[in-house]
Amino acid sequence: MKKITLIVILILAFASCKEEPLNPDRFKTGTFEIPEGKGYEKTLIIRKDSIQIEQYEDRIDTLSISWKNNFSYTLKILHPQSAIDEEPIHIKITSIKDDSYEFEAVIGHSNFIQKGTLIKKSN
Repeated sequence: MKKITLIVILILAFASCKEEPLNPDRFKTGTFEIPEGKGYEKTLIIRKDSIQIEQYEDRIDTLSISWKNNFSYTLKILHPQSAIDEEPIHIKITSIKDDSYEFEAVIGHSNFIQKGTLIKKSN
């Protein structure tokens, strides 16, 4: 009986030490930054509800954001200024850290995948 009690206590101790998985929901709203590099200019992003505002170089774009699931979403520029701006941007989150995630972006139906990092700055 003592062995069974000891085993149960050890199992409970190990189970309580398990880390909670990182939840991607915290990236659905707030202020973010994509650092300069990897084919990107430094970009400031503000997300609220279904709208994303991006500021980079001397340009500000407003996009609609549609989440398919916690790891995939689509962006569409609300006021396109060129043919490529009319194409949706499909984003897939590939890994999550405490305050950032790595992503892959595809414009329209192209085969070109652009990778980047998005860092959360505030809620």
